[in-house]
Amino acid sequence: MFGFGKKKKETDNKVVSDYDLLNNDDSFDNQNDINNQNENLFEEKETVNAVEEEAVSEVTEEASLEAAEPEKKKGFFKRLTEGLTKSRKSFAESFANLFKANEIDDDFYDELEETLVTADLGVETTEKIIDDLKVKVKELKIKEAEACKQLIVNIIRDQMTVDDTAYDFEDKKTVVLVIGVNGVGKTTSIGKLAAQYKKRGKKVLIAAADTFRAAAIDQLKTWSVRAGVDIIAQGEGADPSAVVYDAVSAAKSRNTDILLIDTAGRLHNKKNLMDELGKMRRVISREYPDANVESLIVLDGTTGQNALEQARQFSSVTEINGIIITKLDGTAKGGIAIAIQSELNVPVKYIGIGEQVDDLQKFDPTNYVNALFADFDVKSDIEIIVDSDIEKLEPDDDNFDI
Repeated sequence: MFGFGKKKKETDNKVVSDYDLLNNDDSFDNQNDINNQNENLFEEKETVNAVEEEAVSEVTEEASLEAAEPEKKKGFFKRLTEGLTKSRKSFAESFANLFKANEIDDDFYDELEETLVTADLGVETTEKIIDDLKVKVKELKIKEAEACKQLIVNIIRDQMTVDDTAYDFEDKKTVVLVIGVNGVGKTTSIGKLAAQYKKRGKKVLIAAADTFRAAAIDQLKTWSVRAGVDIIAQGEGADPSAVVYDAVSAAKSRNTDILLIDTAGRLHNKKNLMDELGKMRRVISREYPDANVESLIVLDGTTGQNALEQARQFSSVTEINGIIITKLDGTAKGGIAIAIQSELNVPVKYIGIGEQVDDLQKFDPTNYVNALFADFDVKSDIEIIVDSDIEKLEPDDDNFDI
């Protein structure tokens, strides 16, 4: 479904090929011939590399680090804009005729309501936006519909504020319970987070507590190898809480920074789900009382309002500290991220806009709204699209070709 099986197969094939190469004498002979034939080329490369290293050494480490972060940020903003192409075009089409009205009247607000609901912002969030807009229109004495464009974008952005402390758990000894229904991308999100945390120097451990599906355990094992982190797992049908117990014990003994726990995506009913998650939390509290516990729910962005309903269902049986929305690159329903955060009052902490590890990123409300409304054709949009870091770009910079 995610292309995961295909990638795994390619990886497995590569491993088999390498293994065959290491155990095939003829392959070794051929490889030696190739090495001999290319020896002169390697020597020439060394000469070129020596010259390049001398030039690079003239650049200070401090300057390199300062340049690296903006480049990464620009790159992700561009990927975000491209990843939200379907949603961006849908928003542009939906709002195209709205601001052609000459005046702000009941018909304008009715059409705005229909446009926002169609964009998957949901009824409750739409009502909040329209109520706020009416207040601001009255305060600023705005008469023309076109003048509301900037106000609407700003109001939508205000629905998605992420607190400064939202990611504090990443710098504590933390156990992260990852929940959600099957098929939303839980396993993939855990693997990507593990890889990113490991890259940042964190000691990471994964626990395969979704023991109802053998495939989930196998996928996590594959991701653990790919991310270069250890995994605690038992067989299919094992007690999930027993896996959590083993994982917590291992996390303590290994001085792990972050323990990521995959949980079952489907139990028979709410009571079973609540009981299972409650049991896991009790094990964590009893065995690792000093650890911070973070609960993240993974939602599939392509499912629109169904994702919001899933979040409601899970929040009714367990505490949720944050949301991961996946597959936003494959949907025109990008407005659902706004609705989920606004209605549940739970922050969206990560979004997925592609298959690569770095395509799962911390959620930035400003950049997200900027990307959604990047096709708005008004002068003031340059204030919406450009943030303080990107303003420094030259006009012809390819990284800012939206």
